[in-house]
Amino acid sequence: MKIAIASGKGGTGKTTVAVSLALYMSKKGIDVTIADCDVEEPNVDLFLKTAGKNTIAAHSLKPSVNMEKCTGCGKCEEICAFSSIVMIKGKPLVLPDMCHSCGGCMLVCPEGAITEIEKEIGTIEESSGPHLRYIGGRLNIGEPMSPPLIKQVKEKIGSGACAIIDAPPGTSCPVIESINGTDHILLVTEPTPFGLNDLKLAVGMARETGTPFSVVINRCDTGDDGVLRYCRDENIDVAASFPDSREAAEYYSRGEVAEYFTEKFDPILEEISSQFCLRESTAERKP
Repeated sequence: MKIAIASGKGGTGKTTVAVSLALYMSKKGIDVTIADCDVEEPNVDLFLKTAGKNTIAAHSLKPSVNMEKCTGCGKCEEICAFSSIVMIKGKPLVLPDMCHSCGGCMLVCPEGAITEIEKEIGTIEESSGPHLRYIGGRLNIGEPMSPPLIKQVKEKIGSGACAIIDAPPGTSCPVIESINGTDHILLVTEPTPFGLNDLKLAVGMARETGTPFSVVINRCDTGDDGVLRYCRDENIDVAASFPDSREAAEYYSRGEVAEYFTEKFDPILEEISSQFCLRESTAERKP
């Protein structure tokens, strides 16, 4: 089972929930992998006591044109949906920062003038502890696109693993790549007008994917009741609510946030498990 922790708004406590849930499961003897897919600002490893960190380089493929073979037919420009190849004076110009590494230009080139070369886009870190494995991506500064690195981080998880995926904030392409293929999404929000606005965007995103989801309200005793009323009106399950707490902030500042939250996650696991089991039993009844 793979659980994505997402939020339409930054600063709601998404990483706090992700790390705490992963450590809670590991302490119950469940082998779990936590993947930090917020590759532009990764911080999951700061809260883990894993050992033996191994770091490898991550690459993506970019097109390279052999001008001696190129006849200037323009088919590479025609197929590129991202305008990363443009024809100038009858010759293709590659704009690598706009390339999504789909390989289409290489496939349609009738002269075989286009090949793919590797470009380093970041690093992937791995470490482990008792019943807990950590995988995290770190995008190189100046690299314009994070989804290729996020995809490689998720590939490291493995198909049969139980995993917690810490997604980036927002609802853009990096988030879609992070939640793609997961079994449940936890949307972490806060009871403020900004929190409600961005929660609505995140709910719309989750519904488009068809993935079961529920909401966690952090600092639930601050702000207003707009988030609760919205969840009630939309029939959205609230898996848990955490009150504002100075003690939690003190634990967080020492990098010990999970020690405060781990005993509060039974309702969340019960909610996710019930939805997942219902989904599986429904799928089995389909002809």
